[in-house]
Amino acid sequence: MTGGEALARQLVLEGVTDVFGVPGAQLDWATDGLAQVAGKIRFHNTRHEQATTYLADGYARASGRPGVAMVVPGPGVLNALSGLATAWACSSPVLLIAGQIPSHTLGRGFGMLHEIPRQSEIIGALTTWQRLARRPQDIPRLVRAACTELATGRPRPVALEIPPDILQATAEVELCAPEPGFDGRIHPDPAVVEQAAAALRGAARPVIVAGWGVQAANGSAAVTRLAETIGAPVVTTLNGRGAISDRHPLAVMPTPGVDILAEADVVVAIGTRFMLLSGDPVPVAPGARVISVNADLDDFAAPRPVDVAVQADAALGAEAIAEAYGAPADTGPARERVDAARRGAEARYAAVTPQAEYAKALRAAIPDDGILVNELTQVGYFANAAYPVYQPRTFLTPGYQGTLGYGFPTGLGAKVARPDVPVVSISGDGGFGWNLQELATARRFGIGLVAVVFVDGQFTNVKRLQQAKFDGRVIGSDLTNPDFAALAEAFGVTARRADSPETLSHELRSAIAADEPALIAVTVGTMADPWPLLPTRPG
Repeated sequence: MTGGEALARQLVLEGVTDVFGVPGAQLDWATDGLAQVAGKIRFHNTRHEQATTYLADGYARASGRPGVAMVVPGPGVLNALSGLATAWACSSPVLLIAGQIPSHTLGRGFGMLHEIPRQSEIIGALTTWQRLARRPQDIPRLVRAACTELATGRPRPVALEIPPDILQATAEVELCAPEPGFDGRIHPDPAVVEQAAAALRGAARPVIVAGWGVQAANGSAAVTRLAETIGAPVVTTLNGRGAISDRHPLAVMPTPGVDILAEADVVVAIGTRFMLLSGDPVPVAPGARVISVNADLDDFAAPRPVDVAVQADAALGAEAIAEAYGAPADTGPARERVDAARRGAEARYAAVTPQAEYAKALRAAIPDDGILVNELTQVGYFANAAYPVYQPRTFLTPGYQGTLGYGFPTGLGAKVARPDVPVVSISGDGGFGWNLQELATARRFGIGLVAVVFVDGQFTNVKRLQQAKFDGRVIGSDLTNPDFAALAEAFGVTARRADSPETLSHELRSAIAADEPALIAVTVGTMADPWPLLPTRPG
């Protein structure tokens, strides 16, 4: 078979059902291979390579299955890097299949079509594993190795580069069957688990901090059990929302979480970097002991004040500590602390208007299992702090990468992965402009995402900061917009309009019920500064 056929057939063996890509000359034999297995793999061609990795990331985080993107070399790879960077920041299992220039020209600087210097090194900076195929018969083995890497330890992007001559060449190729029962999770050391349990047995005010790693490990039930066993509130990070249901009496959102952490004598940080965007560790009470449960050794490093380092999959680590702890503690004192912290935060939430009302409108219209893809917009900043999340993998953010414009295409990928649940993305008019051309992708493939775009004609956060820092001077922060509803209709996407939280809730309910591609343009005015809600901004 050709290298392209080998690639497609191995992807089928790996259980891949969706690939997001943009075809091109160096990928002709790869896309032909996918055409031959069209009944088993759907190829979703986007309108920009940037969207390929965003869709793959949304697909991966919403489902837990690897998201696969495919782009041509050079500009295709460079366009895809922002989505790859977001997947890296958010511990997302994404496989990038990248084209290359012909094998005999690699590294020779001939100026081949789409050639860029040291492409492999560029890709390698944002992946945990990267390889270049040299023969058609190597492709199945390399795809298998890539998928094994995605399922081992901390999930992060991987990449496979394949030159066009290798995709076109024919050879006797043997496919590689996945290993039955493979478990790439890191199991904790029992001795270290006992150290953690001993520290917790002596704790009067334990607190758990849960990051995205909990959901990446499908560990929400394990962390909830640990909280109930040791009698600890669970503070979710900005990227960890959904690690525990916000209806649980021990669940604490990020804003009141600051007060909870200030009282803790033992902190269990699970699946989190435990760092602020300032480069400082998450602040804890003086003298508090810190137990860190993480699959990545780097996340135990200074300046974090780690007393007990449990290297483990988040779910396995939490389960082991709960088992070793012994008889469950009384959760009453922890519930009282949580109730007090929640009451203290209510007035702070209410002061951030109209974001609070819009967030409530979103939550009222989106079912418990519905996914909200949260963009960097004024309502989105509030949602980070106070939008209630009830199930794992239903609140997606760009993490510390802060990738403006990621929301809409990431939402498309999430909806492809989870067509059975409502998926809503929210964006400002600035961020939506990055990938508005993907309205065509939504229409072409019937992806029933509802895109909510808040329109105020400016990069609001940028403008606010400029005005505060530079005596009211602003530059580059005002926007000229299209009529977003009319634009959606031009792409064949159902368009709706709203100008209040009430009309947004009504239109969103109708759009979700229709389960078809839709855009809701929401006209908004001046909004309160949301940043006081996130004084420490843990991630």
